[in-house]
Amino acid sequence: MQIVARLTLPWREPAAALAPFADEPWAMALVSGGGGPRGRWSYVLRAPEATLVVAPDAETDAFTALRDLAGEAAPSLADGPPFQGGLAGLAAYELGARAEGLTLARTGWPDLAVGRYPSLLAFDHDRREVVALGRGADVAAAEARAAQAAAWLDAPAPERLAGALSTGFESLDAPASYEAAVAEVVARIRDGELFQANIARRWAGRLANGARPIDVLQRLIAESPAPFAAYLRLEGRALVSNSPERFVSADVGGDLETRPIKGTRRRGATPAEDAAERAWLAASPKDRAENLMIVDLMRNDLSRVSSPGSVAAPQLFEVETFANVHHLVSTVTGRLAPGASSLDLLARAFPPGSITGAPKVQAMKLIAALEPPRGPYCGALFWAGFDGAFDSSVLIRTLAFEQSEGGWAFEARAGAGIVADSDPVAERLETEAKIAALQGALR
Repeated sequence: MQIVARLTLPWREPAAALAPFADEPWAMALVSGGGGPRGRWSYVLRAPEATLVVAPDAETDAFTALRDLAGEAAPSLADGPPFQGGLAGLAAYELGARAEGLTLARTGWPDLAVGRYPSLLAFDHDRREVVALGRGADVAAAEARAAQAAAWLDAPAPERLAGALSTGFESLDAPASYEAAVAEVVARIRDGELFQANIARRWAGRLANGARPIDVLQRLIAESPAPFAAYLRLEGRALVSNSPERFVSADVGGDLETRPIKGTRRRGATPAEDAAERAWLAASPKDRAENLMIVDLMRNDLSRVSSPGSVAAPQLFEVETFANVHHLVSTVTGRLAPGASSLDLLARAFPPGSITGAPKVQAMKLIAALEPPRGPYCGALFWAGFDGAFDSSVLIRTLAFEQSEGGWAFEARAGAGIVADSDPVAERLETEAKIAALQGALR
């Protein structure tokens, strides 16, 4: 039986707490911003006691290895934060090939990179306090780990950089080529091959001399806070995400939730224009239909691990506002079936339906024909608590960094859901609206 110990500490911003350790492999932050029920808790993790990396060509059963790394379930503090230690890491988009039995090309990123963290810092944005948590076989071991996590706050944060963080942010896909890809998808939909597919564009650049990926995270969360911002450092690679979208979650009681985003509109230049954009999105038949297709797909995915009759869609077509865009968001819920776990939920629902399409497998095949391998983009960052709780983000608004002697190179993508009445120019403009926050932070 594991014991959980905690210490309550004065407030500090989570990204600043991570910054002194941000160049360590397996340093990680999950940063919630923007307020609301999904903006309360952030987490900083480092020094995992064990790790799991599933390379693209590995014959490992990734999901079995993940369950083995998790080990036996252990209780948590009833009045503590949602995540009190456990697994955390990256599921790249191409992990979905293993989940769905497909053969997909790969990038150099691992399909799965996960650490097991017995201690962490949890940041309560509502109470403005930090909770250091540690797990151990007895009280003394748990308290020692909590004290070690608390000591992370003593490290001085490096000074944040001002000015441009990158030396470029250039499109790798010409507007005309993306519009042609959209037109091809529309034609295939009209021929009955599928109902919807999410097709993305790519941008790339390099960080300025002296800039680090953690600087990008700090800039993003200051300028455009999102509920699922995140940072992960691996050997020679780093990931920075400013995602607004939850993939799937489970609480300790087995209640499940997914919140797919489909439908986007730029922010208006004035309050009146902004209200008009919100109203347009809320009433758009095309965006509502696009959203509903993914709601139906996610209802099916949740039903794979839910008790019969428990899956529902209590909220449809809500407009949520972020720094640069409005999004149309729906909520699908379920109840974990007896004998099923939150890691089963990940295995059965991955990759996220909102960034593949419907039917999912056919959409994935078409995406593979039209795009280079995605790597982290449109995968998920997740945590899986020792107590069975789980949460995850969809890796949109995400930068994938690779380190070389010349510094840090990065790639970012933005996509749009293509349906039968999609206009190629409008879909291209949607990708540019989505990428704007990343461009602004780097430039």
